[in-house]
Amino acid sequence: MAEVASSVFRQAVKEATGVSWEAWIARLEREIDPMWPHDQMKNHICETWRLTDEWGEWLAVLYGQRLGRTPVGVTKDAGVQIGVRRTLAASKERIWNFMLSSGGRKLWIGSVPEFRLEKGFEFTSAEGVTGKLTVIEPLRKLRMTWKRPEWERPSRLQLYVLPASQGKTTVAIHQEMLEDVYIRELMRRHWEEALCRIQQETEGAP
Repeated sequence: MAEVASSVFRQAVKEATGVSWEAWIARLEREIDPMWPHDQMKNHICETWRLTDEWGEWLAVLYGQRLGRTPVGVTKDAGVQIGVRRTLAASKERIWNFMLSSGGRKLWIGSVPEFRLEKGFEFTSAEGVTGKLTVIEPLRKLRMTWKRPEWERPSRLQLYVLPASQGKTTVAIHQEMLEDVYIRELMRRHWEEALCRIQQETEGAP
C-alpha cells in the first residue's frame, strides 16, 4: 500500500499524541470499520482516545486515505495541492515590486544573500528553503521548485499577479506536488498569512 503520511506528519502526530503513526494504524485497523463515514471515524477516535478535534480529524483523514478515500486537495495529476488568492487595492506593478524586494521575498523564500530574476537561478534562504526558478513572466508569474528543509522532496510553487476590476490586483499562490494533506494545511496557513502581509505592505498610500 502506498504511504500517505509524510515524515513531517509522523513527527507531529507522535509529538501531539505520544503514539507513532505506525501504532495508530495498528489501533485503527483493529477498531475502525472501513465502511464507516468520515465523521463516525473521527468521533470514534476522539472519544476512544480522548484526542482533540483537530487530531481526531487528521487521523481520520490520513487513515481514510489509506483505505482508498481521496481527501480534499488531492488530484491525479498534481498530487496534493493548495491554492490561495486575495484581491488587493494596489497596482500589479507595486505588488510585483514588493514581492521581489528583500522584505517581500521573506514571505515566500526567506532571507537570501542574493536573488536574480533569471530562469534556472537556484536559491537557499537562511530559513533553509531551497528551490530553482523555472518560469519568469515579468509582472505576471513566477514558477519554481520549492522545498522546506524538513521535507523529503520539493514541491512546485507558482505565484501570480493578475489584473482585477477597478484597478485592483489579484495575488494567487498555487503549490502542488506536496507530500501529504497535513503539509497542505500547514502551507495553506502559511500562504494565507503571507497574503495578509502583502496586503498590509502594498495597500494604501505609497
